[in-house]
Amino acid sequence: QVQLVESGGGLVQAGGSLRLSCAASGRTFSNYGMGWFRQAPGKEREFVAAITWSGSNTYYADSAKGRFSISRDNARNTVTLQMNSLKPEDTAVYYCAARPFIATQRADEYAYWGQGTQVTVSS
Repeated sequence: QVQLVESGGGLVQAGGSLRLSCAASGRTFSNYGMGWFRQAPGKEREFVAAITWSGSNTYYADSAKGRFSISRDNARNTVTLQMNSLKPEDTAVYYCAARPFIATQRADEYAYWGQGTQVTVSS
């Protein structure tokens, strides 16, 4: 089992920045690929960014490219999503997820999920 706890969400004006963190506990964190997903009201959960177990490869949704950055610290068991130039359409609950080793863009391929953190971007 891997337990994930997100933090760092909040209310920010358009153009602002937020830094989301996900703290992991349980099994060896460095054995897991990590992903960030988001879900807006009335919409399906969508991929945002992912990082492989070593951090050597990262992947981004088109909507996140150039604005968001995912990173991890295996010594601290954390994964971070730095979000810049935020837009109102980024408003959603953001979830951290884990799966063994590789990182993918499909939510159904992740075994472990956090509870989510709300991000609200005002115009």
